[in-house]
Amino acid sequence: MAENAATVIATYSRRMRVRLADGRDVDARIKGKRLRPVCGDSVTAEPLDNEQDWLITAIADRHNELTRPNMRGQVEVLAANLDYLVAVAAAEPRVDWFIIDRYLCAAELMGVDAAVVYNKVDLDSDRESTAAELANYEAIGYDVVSCSAIDGTGLDTVQRLLAGHRAIIVGQSGVGKSSIINGLLGSTRQRTAEISEKTGEGRHTTVNSEMLPLPAGGSVIDSPGVRDYAPALESVVVAADGFREIRQAAQHCRFANCRHLREPGCAVKDGVENERISARRYESYKRIVNLTNQLSDGRY
Repeated sequence: MAENAATVIATYSRRMRVRLADGRDVDARIKGKRLRPVCGDSVTAEPLDNEQDWLITAIADRHNELTRPNMRGQVEVLAANLDYLVAVAAAEPRVDWFIIDRYLCAAELMGVDAAVVYNKVDLDSDRESTAAELANYEAIGYDVVSCSAIDGTGLDTVQRLLAGHRAIIVGQSGVGKSSIINGLLGSTRQRTAEISEKTGEGRHTTVNSEMLPLPAGGSVIDSPGVRDYAPALESVVVAADGFREIRQAAQHCRFANCRHLREPGCAVKDGVENERISARRYESYKRIVNLTNQLSDGRY
């Protein structure tokens, strides 16, 4: 059988949709139980005799991975080979900036650029606080966009940011990721759902990841919404590398192995005390350190 290079563009548990080098999209299944392709993977696939399905036989080395720890403390790969990440927050459900920080941490550790997109601006009842958080992200170098997927405000800016990239759009359930993508595509391809009136939390509407081509060029992976997220870190040592301002300040700490928690002569803590570093972002850093310690101790 002839083997072909392909890209995974949609995942359905053990079944995939892949795009062949000649541009054809075909359904595929996976050879064996050890292969675990994800959206964005470059794979080797071969046609099957007398079947429409193709067979994925190998996964090429990944440039990067978006990961999280699963309930067993193992690393779960969500997507691969990205060059941009869009973390979406919204006025409803109630914004959790700590989740945004964790996604941005993951982007830093993957070595990709990132944006913070704040959706449903028309529903924001705490605009002063929101503006302060967004201004802080902008000050440390992230692309920041306020938008409304309902009336289209700001979507042209999001479109420009994504042009030419292979991006992933992430965030809590219900923040409007699929609605934003629909606005970018000019369609209603991605299903949406109202916020649960009982819990105030978003309902999961995207069961599987899917890579969608954008009209202005590039592509975006729509991923399932989450209640919470944390990147899977090798150790607490790398946590600081996920925060731009902490990584920069850490160069001036007294000790090279400073963890920025209780050590004397810590430039990061000094930056927090003198408001050069956001106290809330610093709290985010400490939470990731604590979570990573829990995972390593099997307490997650």
